[in-house]
Amino acid sequence: RRLSIVRMTSSMNSARIISRLGTGKVTAFSTLLTAAALLGFSFSGSFWFMCLMAIPLGLGAGCVDSALNNYVSIHYNATVMSFLHCFYGVGVMVSPYIMSVVINSAVGWRGGYRTASLIQALIGSILLLALPLWKKAHGEESIQAEKKMKVLPISQTLRIPGALMTCLLFLTFCEIEVICGGWSATYMVEAKHMPANLAARATMYFYLGMALGRFLSGVAAKKLTPWQIIFISMGILGVSQMTLLVSGNNVLTMAALLMTGLGVGPLYPNFNYMTPLHFGKDVSQSVMGMQMTFASIGTIAAPALCGVLGQLLGMGIFPAYLMIFYVLTAVGIIALRRTLRQVGRLQQ
Repeated sequence: RRLSIVRMTSSMNSARIISRLGTGKVTAFSTLLTAAALLGFSFSGSFWFMCLMAIPLGLGAGCVDSALNNYVSIHYNATVMSFLHCFYGVGVMVSPYIMSVVINSAVGWRGGYRTASLIQALIGSILLLALPLWKKAHGEESIQAEKKMKVLPISQTLRIPGALMTCLLFLTFCEIEVICGGWSATYMVEAKHMPANLAARATMYFYLGMALGRFLSGVAAKKLTPWQIIFISMGILGVSQMTLLVSGNNVLTMAALLMTGLGVGPLYPNFNYMTPLHFGKDVSQSVMGMQMTFASIGTIAAPALCGVLGQLLGMGIFPAYLMIFYVLTAVGIIALRRTLRQVGRLQQ
């Protein structure tokens, strides 16, 4: 929870930081900062020290997320954006496996964190050495544009027509992601009475679906617009949620979780990609930072509320809980499109 709060703070201030340092330096330094934090976790001897290390970890993760999303959305196409987030899904699937292998060895959990730190440090070092390439890739004018972009306060950012609505959308569909990632296995064990080792696969299937959805989104972006991909994704997501609600079969339930990942996966990269198109390149970094902030709010609130409701009512509420956020997402999309159409910013 502390990690999410720090990450949220970092996202809110990302526009100010990026305007001073540039995306290249922010990406490299943020990656090295997370590497240092993970190394700190490996030496931790108390809960409070781990909370302390969550501060640099959250600062690095929040800023780099906002920086890269805005940079890619301005300088590359929707295919690159979807592929960027597809590899997030790959990382989510692979990293627990790497950690489990290391934990079962002689070095234990501390070795797991050191391995993760080493990987991050290697990536950060490559990014640091590659800093001159940022200027070559898009020219000096791109760097100057970052320095001149508008850094808006939160209140002014959210007053931009449609900005608050898109931020709320990140709150709703990102909650679907974190709820499935955090509670699907518990649901399969407690409500479906599935053995724990098989239930753990449910989460893996969800993340597999999410990675696949983002990959297919990248492929489809060559033929379809972002909004068309979003509509298709919402259709798949709607079918998966209805299946979860009525399914009495474990195999069908796990297939529905995979479809949930397939449907929700393309939403994040496509809404990020349209941020400069809907709000303008000059303020897109401020809006992007708020989108990441609202996404972080979802990672704090959604799992906690699901856990509380699960204790009070039983984990059988899991499908209905997800359906609520699906409906809120659908309503939010309709409202956002209406507002953007009224101000002449809607991209078809």
